[in-house]
Amino acid sequence: MGLTERLARGAAAHPRRTLLCWGVAVVIALGLVATSLHGLTSNSHVVGNPESTKAADTIAQAFPRLAESAKGDFVVVSSSRYRVTSPRFTAFVARLGAELKATGTVAEGGLAASSPHAVLIALVIGSDSGADPVEQLVARANGGAFSVGVTGYRTANRDFGKQSQTDLEKGELAFGLPAALLVLVLVFGAVVAGLVPVLMAILSIIVALGLVALISLGFELSIFIVNMLTGMGLALGIDYSLFVVSRYREERGYGLTTEDAIARSGATASRAVLFSGTTFVIALLGMFIVPTSIMRSLALGAILVGIVSVAAALTLLPALLSLVGDRVNALPVPVLGRNLGRADAVEGHFWRRIVDGVLRRPVLWLTVAVVGLLAAASPIFGLHIGANGVSTLPDSVPSKQGYVLLQRSFPVQNPEPVNVVAVGGDLTTRADLDELNDRLKNDPRFGAGVVRTSSRKHVYLLTVPLRGDPAGTAAVAAVRELRGRLVPSVFADSGARVYVGGQTAEDVDYFDAVTNPTPYVLLFVLGLSFILLTIAFRSIVIAVVSVLLNLLSVAAAYGLLTLVFLDDRGASLFGFEHTQVIDAWVPLFLFSVLFGLSMDYQVFLMSRIKERYDHSGSTHDAVTWGVASTARIITGAALIIVVVFAGFAAGKLVMFQQMGFGIAVALLIDATIIRSVVLPAVLGLLDERSWYLPSWLEWLPHVDIERSTPSPTPADAATV
Repeated sequence: MGLTERLARGAAAHPRRTLLCWGVAVVIALGLVATSLHGLTSNSHVVGNPESTKAADTIAQAFPRLAESAKGDFVVVSSSRYRVTSPRFTAFVARLGAELKATGTVAEGGLAASSPHAVLIALVIGSDSGADPVEQLVARANGGAFSVGVTGYRTANRDFGKQSQTDLEKGELAFGLPAALLVLVLVFGAVVAGLVPVLMAILSIIVALGLVALISLGFELSIFIVNMLTGMGLALGIDYSLFVVSRYREERGYGLTTEDAIARSGATASRAVLFSGTTFVIALLGMFIVPTSIMRSLALGAILVGIVSVAAALTLLPALLSLVGDRVNALPVPVLGRNLGRADAVEGHFWRRIVDGVLRRPVLWLTVAVVGLLAAASPIFGLHIGANGVSTLPDSVPSKQGYVLLQRSFPVQNPEPVNVVAVGGDLTTRADLDELNDRLKNDPRFGAGVVRTSSRKHVYLLTVPLRGDPAGTAAVAAVRELRGRLVPSVFADSGARVYVGGQTAEDVDYFDAVTNPTPYVLLFVLGLSFILLTIAFRSIVIAVVSVLLNLLSVAAAYGLLTLVFLDDRGASLFGFEHTQVIDAWVPLFLFSVLFGLSMDYQVFLMSRIKERYDHSGSTHDAVTWGVASTARIITGAALIIVVVFAGFAAGKLVMFQQMGFGIAVALLIDATIIRSVVLPAVLGLLDERSWYLPSWLEWLPHVDIERSTPSPTPADAATV
């Protein structure tokens, strides 16, 4: 008796005790979420000591007062009717300044720039939450003869956080959860059976959020971990429960008692869930190679909810099924759900005909499918990564409105300028920094800067404004050129250590931190997936085929992502924002998540095929039976993930639109074209070679994902 079967039998034998343990865990988690889930940030920083960090540390030591106000905001006041020198304009600005100070959240403020019809007020807001009263004040002041806006570090952070919360409520919870429930009811053909996986997912999310709250006490985590954990919790929690409940209903249909059906589900579907969940967690562990806080936070959220979802499927679900029994089929939907998972059911006949057609002409169907997927992947060569900053926020967001007003009134001003700090060198260092400032004055991407000398000897700072969105492609290109060409040419002979810092420089370091470890992440995920699949199915061919097919679906997703968001082919149709870049964390995160999630279907399908092959010895029969008996479940599971991540895509934050669209499209391709056409065609062509394992690997342990003997037929069950 395996571990998962023992867990299922134990939980089913003591259901109330199991439910009590989970109830206590949920109560503790809710308490932690209510009291300790704080300190989450919308910023992403690079772990380690990149150039931007060196610049910030040097400025903090040599120019402490400037360091305190480095992360500032701007309030823009403009009027087409009044000039800034008019009494009406002067009085309005004075009153606004007094009200800003009265909010109690503005540490510093002062006039930064002016034009004939606009002024720029620099602010230092104490915290992200302190941006709320400032935004409310600006909203009240805006209108009539004066246009007023606010934008910058704190306001943008606050708006990204509020928008992520709005997207979570309206997209993932208000759309994704009901849509997933609808799919479950259609798949199971019964309302109660559809509600069980949703309950598992919600409880898993709550417990995982409690773990996040506990970890946030000691570590800085991204605010987006909540979005990721919720979306992934819905997807994994529902999918894992779907596999177990469907197997339980199937075994009950064969005539087994409730206890034996739960035990057999524990020995089969639960074991597949454990293996899939382990593969998913391992795939996400590769993200910790990337030294950025957001990537590690997103990976942590997905890993925690993945572990809890597996634990719930292995223990809580058997206990619940033990109490509910056949009432899991209560409130049936007419016609739907009969003979679920049976290869001789109506849907089984449908998929059997498709697979039979593929196996009759495997070369033709394989060629058509692969060519189509490669065509979908072809735009991948135009994929560019970057960051989507304040300019990509919805027009209704205060910091976006302030950014638009700032660009119109002061296009070369920016609340997050570039800092060039020079340390040491000879007596010409200050003169070199002045020369660099003169060059940048004549560069339309920059503005006139200010050079400062520290009281500490040989430390100089040039603060220069940068045009446009600090995270935009133009600003990033300007800073890369500043670092790569301008600074080395000016300071070639000075001997000074020169660091380029500021928000845009931090973004540049962040992009490099994400892209540089990519080969190691790919090697980690691909290598471990290959090893686990080889052990699971004792076939090096199945492992190679699985990895290649996953790569094919990922490449198609990348291509479609580029086509929609960067090439603007259908972005407006989906309600997406046309952008210049794909957010830097999205492609790599997408790769790991897709590899982890697609393993659910691969393991679920291939374990059924292997089970049938061990019984019949025919690859053709095993493939047709395996696809026919699992297609409805796999398609339903994929649709659940599609609708959950469509909730991400329905939000207003571009990075989650990109991530949600990419995962939804890739898994839809994976569960349909890959599983019903490409995989059967490949296995049909390979036939018995599909199960090849070199003799020198015979020492590998035997790990049966599903038991080797098939379920009893209805006739057999009648004699049990």
